[in-house]
Amino acid sequence: MPVNLSSSTTDPSAPEQGRRPPVRVLVVDDSAFFRRRLTEALAADPAIQVVGSARDGREAVARVTELRPDVVTMDVEMPVMDGITAVRQIMTTVPTAVLMISAATQEGARATVEALEAGALDFIPKPGDLGDPRFADAVRRLRERVRLLGWRSRARLPPAASPRPLPAQVPASVAARGPASEALAQRFRLVVLGTSTGGPVALQRVLTTLPGDFPVPLMLVQHMPAGFTRAFAARLDQLCAIRVQEAEDGSLLRPGQALLAPGGLQALVQRGRSGAVVRIRESTPDQHYRPSVDLAFATAAETFPGQVLAVVLTGMGADGREGARLLKSTGSTVWAQDEASCVVYGMPAAVEQAGLADRVLPLEEIGARLLHGQ
Repeated sequence: MPVNLSSSTTDPSAPEQGRRPPVRVLVVDDSAFFRRRLTEALAADPAIQVVGSARDGREAVARVTELRPDVVTMDVEMPVMDGITAVRQIMTTVPTAVLMISAATQEGARATVEALEAGALDFIPKPGDLGDPRFADAVRRLRERVRLLGWRSRARLPPAASPRPLPAQVPASVAARGPASEALAQRFRLVVLGTSTGGPVALQRVLTTLPGDFPVPLMLVQHMPAGFTRAFAARLDQLCAIRVQEAEDGSLLRPGQALLAPGGLQALVQRGRSGAVVRIRESTPDQHYRPSVDLAFATAAETFPGQVLAVVLTGMGADGREGARLLKSTGSTVWAQDEASCVVYGMPAAVEQAGLADRVLPLEEIGARLLHGQ
């Protein structure tokens, strides 16, 4: 029976909008024009209330302390105090859900990765001009992220809001593989990790526990726009003992290496002349997630039936559920991150509620479980 791979945009854990007070938002940007544009776009949503604005990071820290918003939309580059420094100060004083609004440039991408490490929960590219046909979609995504982060932050303080420092270099404890991880290589030909909101930090937590000679290839599918994944892969490569690269069309899947699906495109697993490779394809209009976890899972299931370990990490929506269903039908294994350690318990919840998760694990245990192959 064919499985529908059109990814749902619904977060299984999202509360009903009509039963919640509006999400209170602070808008931070050094441009008065852009502050006004963001305020108007957000205020047009009845589920959102803009409670104030700030023109630099220092003012943002003071306004967060004064207004106690549910969510802060934060620019990266600002005078007096930049957005990254502001995020660090907010997280140490009044931990609050922060959504970065970032320029899709090489420098903007690197700064966004730093902001996520500092404690920001998610980011979106800055909306373009009003005449840009993508403007309406960018505004829709902005409102969607703000609503969801606001609802989640009210329920509990997200784990990413109190981040522990990430390693400046690879710890000696993962310099060489232990014999227990050989069990993983005997059972699986590929490990695929799929994630969205909260995923950049979650992937760092998992991958920095793995040794450089990890015996199975890894594929990473993180919901990110085009222009951001190359900087993210470079940062992961600095932090991890394994090699991490942004996948290109025809990239060979090798042990000790993780290939990150490029933002805005689709990454598929196929057999090549020299082994399994990642194929990069343009996204079609009906593919909401770019890259899609469902599509990566589905092609992995076809290429390595019964020999894939799929891990669904924090993220909104249900991307990965139908791909996990295909993986399970071939005898492969699926793990899901548990609710307590998720920033947004959407994608893992969809997999667990569908009865497709072989294990539901705290984030901090996933790397160790990979090392032991169970």
